[in-house]
Amino acid sequence: MNSKQVYQILKNKEKRDIYYDDRPVWIQELNDNIATVGFVDNNEEREVDVEDLYEKWDGAN
Repeated sequence: MNSKQVYQILKNKEKRDIYYDDRPVWIQELNDNIATVGFVDNNEEREVDVEDLYEKWDGAN
């Protein structure tokens, strides 16, 4: 992903399946190319490079 894509996701507020290292996350904040994410499977938060975030497509869309 890039910063523009992350910004559009934050702005849009629609549910998107975003992943970091095969773990689902929600994007909380964006600062330049660094996103603060929360992990869906626990309470962990981390700052990550936006290029390490990705969407998984299930083929149903």
